[in-house]
Amino acid sequence: MVIKEFETFVVANPPPHFGGRYFIFIKLVTDTGIVGYGEVYCATFSATTVESMLQDTAERYAVGHDPFHIETLWRRVYGSGYNLRPDVSLVSILSALEMACWDIVGKACGKPAYELLGGRVHDRLRTYTYIYPESGDVYPEVDDPDHVYVNPYRAAERALDYVAMGFNALKFDPAGPYTVFDGGMPTGYELERSAAFMRLIREAVGNGVDLLFGTHGQFSTAGAIRLARQIEPYDPLWFEEPVPPDDTAQMATVARATSIPIATGERLCTKYEFARVLQDRAAAILQLNLGRVGGLLEAKKIASIAEVHSAQIAPHLYCGPIVGAANIQLATCTPNFLILEGIETWGGFHATLLETRIRWEEGYVIPSTEPGLGVSLNEKVARENPYSGGALHLQMGSHPVR
Repeated sequence: MVIKEFETFVVANPPPHFGGRYFIFIKLVTDTGIVGYGEVYCATFSATTVESMLQDTAERYAVGHDPFHIETLWRRVYGSGYNLRPDVSLVSILSALEMACWDIVGKACGKPAYELLGGRVHDRLRTYTYIYPESGDVYPEVDDPDHVYVNPYRAAERALDYVAMGFNALKFDPAGPYTVFDGGMPTGYELERSAAFMRLIREAVGNGVDLLFGTHGQFSTAGAIRLARQIEPYDPLWFEEPVPPDDTAQMATVARATSIPIATGERLCTKYEFARVLQDRAAAILQLNLGRVGGLLEAKKIASIAEVHSAQIAPHLYCGPIVGAANIQLATCTPNFLILEGIETWGGFHATLLETRIRWEEGYVIPSTEPGLGVSLNEKVARENPYSGGALHLQMGSHPVR
């Protein structure tokens, strides 16, 4: 069996844009007719550029390749063009190809991918959601003081909506905008607002709901420690990426200064970057994203290294449902799994893009027993929603704000 052909899809994610502006998928087809789907999580270039990179890499390394030979494919793509280092853009492309191969392998064997990566450990997977606006867009055109992202009273009200749905873990990141000039010292207003979010949401939902405090590397080491002291009384499950993710030594300094577990990983790729996090004791929770980290087998290796360091994994999702399905495969077969990010209850456009939606019940995902990744892309919907814009999937501010 070899991969015979492929097709790519750049799909516009309609308002409210939960998960980003667009999703990039690939379909691999073998000479025996088995189809495998993958997804890229890459925000460094435009969608059209990433699609071209994906097509070039698939033609160069995937076509004619045996999909069972995943380690060989991984090394060839990882070493493309004399690379052999954690290049987040290249590894995102690799991730999509690798998960598509696992989808094919699982279908060829008649087994979910998790059964081929150690076997099912968890019958259900605890999930959390970001606190999203009830209406409107995640990219508001004008500053709105009542938006759930900036108003702690509105966020507390919205948190109750999610608890009523069945969630027992919620994430938010109220500490202020993030820019290419981070990290810096939080302002007094940012410290006050962060504490207000934690206090009001904790008062609203009680102690039975875990609160996940997100930042995106906005702060310096000293600034992150100041912020940790403000939110520590409300016992968050984690303090996410308190300093820029490339400086694990400074992140470790923050970790030693607070009782809050540190989480990081959505911007990291390969076992090499995650090993440094663990060696420096910078974080206890790894937020690897299957569309960026290097694929399923690489993620499984990272989870095993984490197990040695008494760390847990919490797969990250701010993209489409194929990455979500791959995250589920990993989580299901990983003993040190903690919690899974979802886009609310996996409904909306994420469900529309799949032939069969991901099953979510009362705060938990129930892993599929279907072979491969357990889902199939609705190609008709994907083709009917092409993305033609020039914006990046995610974009940091380009000017200092502090």
